[in-house]
Amino acid sequence: MRGKQEKELGISRFELSAGRKDNNGLIGRSWAMVFASGGYSVKIYDNQPGQSTKAIVEIKKQLQELEDAQMLRGEATALQQVALISSYDDLSQALEGAFFVQECVFEQLEVKQSIFQDIERLVGKDVILSSSTSCLVPSNVFSKVQNRSRCLVSHPVNPPYYVKLVELVPHPETAPAVMDTTHTLMTKVGQAPVRLRKEIDGFALNRVQAAIIAESWRLVQDGIISVKDIDLVMSEGLGMRYAFIGPMETMHLNAPEGLEDYMKRYGPGIQRVLTSFGPVPDFCGEGSKGIINEMCELIPSDEQHLSARKDRRDQLLMGLAKLKKDH
Repeated sequence: MRGKQEKELGISRFELSAGRKDNNGLIGRSWAMVFASGGYSVKIYDNQPGQSTKAIVEIKKQLQELEDAQMLRGEATALQQVALISSYDDLSQALEGAFFVQECVFEQLEVKQSIFQDIERLVGKDVILSSSTSCLVPSNVFSKVQNRSRCLVSHPVNPPYYVKLVELVPHPETAPAVMDTTHTLMTKVGQAPVRLRKEIDGFALNRVQAAIIAESWRLVQDGIISVKDIDLVMSEGLGMRYAFIGPMETMHLNAPEGLEDYMKRYGPGIQRVLTSFGPVPDFCGEGSKGIINEMCELIPSDEQHLSARKDRRDQLLMGLAKLKKDH
């Protein structure tokens, strides 16, 4: 399969995990698994010797577990997909033959700027440079790159293997062809790419998420609802339908004549509620302690309890991904 895929594409694929990313390299490993599932040759680089080799060991374990659970993505077996992934401690070797670079270092602007300067010196002018950043806009990330027309952010959702959304965010100078190529690539490997037409702080997903977090926090802090019950509002309410259709389609379907009709009926009420929203909460102030304590009573913040809940989350996401695939 590997030879056939590479011959067909005439290209190889490089996935960069330089330095240590949050979640112990989870995003970098997940990207490697996603691209390998699409049949691409993946090269992993880490600037800490031995870390990229350890990543492949963990990837092999995860792919085998996915195969056993009949949730492995792609047409190849777990062992065939692992064979597509190689590790490097030398950046120039890792970049050789690449057509696409996905950076996964931690969220520190100066580090990202530096690694992209290093990468640009080692790759051809047509190689696409992509960042996994979730909170830094492309104009800052790529400010020290000479050819910014081939740069963009491809922001995944954690964990990318189960949650397929990828936000494609252009630099002001990004060429349309780069957005098109990346969209095609992400689609081929089974992700669900969305295009932002221009950069904005927080992109789309984190802006929507921030609005939900802020109002949830305010409702708990103001004594309206408990931590447990606000989570149920999402998991057993909004989240049930939002797992399959978004807010725009939800409104479109919830009125006899579609979205315009919905807004005529409910728009004034929505505006009234919005004007009652309070200021941005202080998430780290004195008022936050009660919320944090309430959360920790439900799920203690020690490693054992958090790991167990993360495993449960991933298992549920795996089941949801399968359900969405089957429907």
